[in-house]
Amino acid sequence: MRTTLNIPDNLMADLLAKTRLKSKTKAICIALEDYLYRKKVEGLLSLKGKIKINSNRDELDRLETEESKRNDKLWRDR
Repeated sequence: MRTTLNIPDNLMADLLAKTRLKSKTKAICIALEDYLYRKKVEGLLSLKGKIKINSNRDELDRLETEESKRNDKLWRDR
């Protein structure tokens, strides 16, 4: 998408220096991606302590192991 932006020269120069890129488009894309990633992480962190997750990982691991043993036995008995 083409867009015309008025970005202060010093801000663009800092961005290009930090990203070590020559392409303004690539530098701005990286900056936008980084900003959006940080906002997503911020949103997830804000949920800390608000969501209760009942983990049944141990039970699932046990069931998977049992199933694997049964399948191994079936293949050996063929």
